[in-house]
Amino acid sequence: MPMARSRIDTKMVPVILGLSIAFTVTVVDPLMLSLNLPQMSRDLQVPSQLIGFLSGAATLVMAAAVLAVGSLADSFGLKRLLMLGLVAVTVVNLLSTLSPGYRYLLAMRFLDGLGLAALLGVSFALLKMSVPEEKRPAAIGVFMATEMVLCGVTPAVAGWVVDTVGWRWLFLVTPLLCLLSLWLTARYVPDPPGGQRRRLDVAGVTLVGVALLALVIGVAAAQNGISRPETLLPLALSLIAFVLFVFHERRTPEPVLELGLFRSRAFSVALAANLTLNFIVGGFGFVLGQFGGVVLSLPPQTIGLLFLPGTLLIAGAVVLAGVLIGKYTPRPVMISGLLVMAASGLLLAGTASPEMAVWLLVPATWLCNLGSLVTSSSVSETVLAHAPPEKSGTVASVQQAFGMTGYAFGPTVYLLLFNVFFQREWLNDAESRGLSVTEAENAVDAARSGMAVSTGSSGYDPNLLRHASGLKLDVDFTEGLRLTMLTVSLLPLLMAVAVYLLVPRRRKPRAQA
Repeated sequence: MPMARSRIDTKMVPVILGLSIAFTVTVVDPLMLSLNLPQMSRDLQVPSQLIGFLSGAATLVMAAAVLAVGSLADSFGLKRLLMLGLVAVTVVNLLSTLSPGYRYLLAMRFLDGLGLAALLGVSFALLKMSVPEEKRPAAIGVFMATEMVLCGVTPAVAGWVVDTVGWRWLFLVTPLLCLLSLWLTARYVPDPPGGQRRRLDVAGVTLVGVALLALVIGVAAAQNGISRPETLLPLALSLIAFVLFVFHERRTPEPVLELGLFRSRAFSVALAANLTLNFIVGGFGFVLGQFGGVVLSLPPQTIGLLFLPGTLLIAGAVVLAGVLIGKYTPRPVMISGLLVMAASGLLLAGTASPEMAVWLLVPATWLCNLGSLVTSSSVSETVLAHAPPEKSGTVASVQQAFGMTGYAFGPTVYLLLFNVFFQREWLNDAESRGLSVTEAENAVDAARSGMAVSTGSSGYDPNLLRHASGLKLDVDFTEGLRLTMLTVSLLPLLMAVAVYLLVPRRRKPRAQA
């Protein structure tokens, strides 16, 4: 029976757990920092224009470095590089507890991003090399289910730690996870043979890093005006770097990115879906932080608890998704996950209000987490199926590079859309109340400037929303948020249509009796 062949045995469980915990660290480490950044930034006196940069520093480094990590892993050994990354992240987080100021912490976040890039780029590649092909979909389901449980529990634990003993102790949570993963990896994960030593494509890595960083800076600056030099110059630099990157990769004998992989429609669409799901997840975190903290006045601990309800149910659903991928193909599972993510955004767009009950945020959060992990499971199987054994790290790192790019852009683009819609709402509000544009601008200037320099961490002053003379900014804020969620929900819907039309309807052959 096909189902029997796809089941994983008990010997694989510690292998999957060790790799999944390593991968989960790349998610929860930046998330814990973002959710608890307000208290940290006050104590370290972080300038407002650097708060967002501090929040996203590790993520940007991951996105820029993960392609290089995949290439290095194939040359020097997947397991060796993963264990080195776990040690590096542990040491950097322990050093972060000693932060005397924000400059020191910012340097630690850059170093942390390098260690996290190793975990991000190697975990899935090792999973491919450690699990038989017919059992891989089910293994990916367990892998994602473990991530879901940890992502549901860790934000709540981090909020409790910060509230009880202070934010410095927050940097002990990640080392505990790393040490557990390190033990499981060292003891149970097989060490696949390394590939032939390859020369690192330094020019390619540099160009893709410049393209990504400049694009993030340009999109973030666009909220202050698209025609401004601060917007156009980074965007132009990003475009030039990207064109040079493609030109270079087509000519170099050992590229960091195998462009030939994109000839496969399934591979290309899967990467686009991965970018989409991470874009939505990153933006949704921004929404929870801003709407929950500003309009609903929820503390970080409560926002963290929103991830907890239904965690085990999602974990079970993701395991089932892995089984279904093995029985059918990734295509229908990917479509289902994208539609669930769209439903999450539409639900929040339809229910958000200044008097919104907290419990209404729970199903929206639950649907976003469920859809993202189901989609990610099908994406991972599609990408890994295209990876030859000697280039598993390189191919797996391409998936993570697209994912981190989406995650980095999510808060920035959500913020750009929100500012456009929010401005429209408060201008209409001012006109209906007979206020001039100048008077209205003065009422929201401090709030808007606080957001304009952030990638999703700093927020509006709640008192400003309640006491701005003549304006109902909490209502305007909420309407801007609803329009933003309605707009971005179109993206996973369109992506689901693309998967339906472009991914081949191949059927897996039935096993012979």
